[in-house]
Amino acid sequence: MYDFNYHRPKTLADAAKLIGANEDAKLVAGGMTLIPTLKQRLARPSDLVDLAGIGELKGVKRDGNNLVIGAMTPHAEVAGSAEVRKAIPALAALADGIGDPQVRNRGTIGGSIANADPAADYPAGVVGLGATVMTTKRKIAADDFFKGLFETALEPGEIVTGVSFPIPEKAGYAKFPNPASRYAIVGVFVAKTGGGVRVAVTGAGPSVFRFKDAEAALSKDFSPKAVEGLKLSASDLNSDIHATAEYRAHLVVIMTKRAVQAAG
Repeated sequence: MYDFNYHRPKTLADAAKLIGANEDAKLVAGGMTLIPTLKQRLARPSDLVDLAGIGELKGVKRDGNNLVIGAMTPHAEVAGSAEVRKAIPALAALADGIGDPQVRNRGTIGGSIANADPAADYPAGVVGLGATVMTTKRKIAADDFFKGLFETALEPGEIVTGVSFPIPEKAGYAKFPNPASRYAIVGVFVAKTGGGVRVAVTGAGPSVFRFKDAEAALSKDFSPKAVEGLKLSASDLNSDIHATAEYRAHLVVIMTKRAVQAAG
């Protein structure tokens, strides 16, 4: 690692001041991506602002017909939350399938979506449920938050404070995981709401995206058979040592079908 100044603020206001005052500062949540990056000397921040001591960023609460999860809430807490299991069991299942126990107890929802890894699970849940990302400056609709490979709508100095998830009628998540890392080679989150059906795909492309053909088919018939026969172009999908773009396109349809099955 390169040298840096370490800060552990106790309040969100203090964290905002620190990140705003240092142009080359970085926020650290669980550190699942940033710490390995620092160890490999692929990043050289002047300051690290650790959000772990800010209690107001943690926790799960019901707010009307929404479930609000604080940005610093670990995956394991989301997976084990009775409130999440009751309101959106598919979201609890998604969190329970992230990485290994160490990752689930250190990694956070805010860190995951701010990092916007193309193979992360949470982006599929956020977009699939049509959630709202709350920050220190504004509220951002899920469809406007993820912009591309490791790219979001967050502005310099803007901190994710939580995510508000509308509670759906039904929802399900299915993924084809990398057997070592548990990252999604392809993951699909399906949600049926009063406003229609949403299908979000992670792992397949440079960023999470909606599978519009599946949404149209499932809006007419919310059942696994409605997905049969659908095809997805492989032209814009990822191709790497784990799976070709063509195989990922095939998996998207299979995982969509399984997600609908999981939704019941």
